[in-house]
Amino acid sequence: MTSLTAIAAVPDFAALLQRQRTFFASGATLPLEFRRAVLQSLRKSLVNSEKPLLAALYADLRKPPQEAYAAEIGMVLSEIDYALKHLKAWMKPRRASVPWMVWPGRARIAPRPLGVSLIIGPWNYPVQLLLLPLIGAIAAGNCAVVKPSELAPATSDAVAALLGDAFSAEHVACIQGGRVSSEALLSERFDKIFFTGSSVVGKAVACAAAKNLTPVTLELGGKCPVIVAPDANIPVAARRIIWAKAINAGQSCVAPDYVLAHESIRSQLIEQMIAAVRAMFGENVQKSADYGRIVNPRHFDRLLNYLKEGAIIAGGQNDPSDLFLAPTLLENISPGARILDEEIFGPILPVLPYNDLSEAVQFIAARPSPLAVYLFTAEPAARRQVEQIRCGAICVNDLMVHLFAKKLPFGGIGDSGMGSYHGKFSFDGFTHYQTNLQCSAAIDPSFRYVPPKLSLQRYKQLLSRLLRW
Repeated sequence: MTSLTAIAAVPDFAALLQRQRTFFASGATLPLEFRRAVLQSLRKSLVNSEKPLLAALYADLRKPPQEAYAAEIGMVLSEIDYALKHLKAWMKPRRASVPWMVWPGRARIAPRPLGVSLIIGPWNYPVQLLLLPLIGAIAAGNCAVVKPSELAPATSDAVAALLGDAFSAEHVACIQGGRVSSEALLSERFDKIFFTGSSVVGKAVACAAAKNLTPVTLELGGKCPVIVAPDANIPVAARRIIWAKAINAGQSCVAPDYVLAHESIRSQLIEQMIAAVRAMFGENVQKSADYGRIVNPRHFDRLLNYLKEGAIIAGGQNDPSDLFLAPTLLENISPGARILDEEIFGPILPVLPYNDLSEAVQFIAARPSPLAVYLFTAEPAARRQVEQIRCGAICVNDLMVHLFAKKLPFGGIGDSGMGSYHGKFSFDGFTHYQTNLQCSAAIDPSFRYVPPKLSLQRYKQLLSRLLRW
């Protein structure tokens, strides 16, 4: 039996959502001028909030200022500018051809906002991964409720202040809090839910959305593998792998999760990766101003347990009081180890050998679909073989940089997510493309009505012509 105290502790968001539905129904969010104005307001507030955001990101994750600006603020500003530049074209209805069956009809496809959206953000990139989908939502003409992660509390406060300055609550509202707030929001009816987080929670979000047949975009995790072929540029591959793994101390959904290195170059690759760590962060990584920290003790302890599942090649230094864990390379991992099945989400990188590319491809394909697959090679045949892997994206000779290409969709498949966003794909994710067909009553052929006046053979011939474009 639920206590009265527990009932009182559950937030009631019905009044807020009703205010947003009323505002949306007024048509205020529809004009181009309004959408441009709120995007510009968000941009202004983001620029004005740069210092408190950088301070909050440092407090929550010890993010270095350059990394924090590039990955959090800079990416969002760039996305806003891109939306402002292209919004008029995105909103324009498109003409569509029609078959002779409806001649002289005219058709168009009109982009319409879905309504009131819910956006739930994660803790690892608590600015970027909350605001990027919001840009798509407001550009498409929606109202939105955004829920930042409670695991990055300083950034949650800073983002709430930023959004309170940029928007009225009936248009965009920021709800802070923990699991209780999230569950209360998910019990309400929304017209779209956008969730970024773990696959486990993503399944719960999908179940909650299914009760109201609410469409969802799920940006989830995924063990992103790196394949390093024998013809790869080893020094470049090593630097780029370490760069991608060290960003945010490995707490990125598209970070390399494990490396499959051809046996002939494995030792060389390991040497070059160790050298890359030293070149980027010095002999004592903990003293580097350019390296972040693990988000909290629970995740820190989880990562330390992974260190027991293999032999440490390099790294492994850690300090629980500082939530510091150095970039760490592992080898000799047993086949049943959890580190091969669970997303690491930290600066630990298993290095596994392979002898034939088909062996590496089969190893990846036997596991849940990753968010990205990375391949270092100059061989077209190798690229074609890896392209058969079921995954969200494939990036050749680099890692993570596909996130910056606004004309490419970003999203996963299967356990790594559903749907995509970035650029126009964000606009599309919060849009219903409505069919509008204008027919004429001046022409009304009798063959469409019963009883049929043609034989079946003649009717089939006529219909095949009338359904042509």
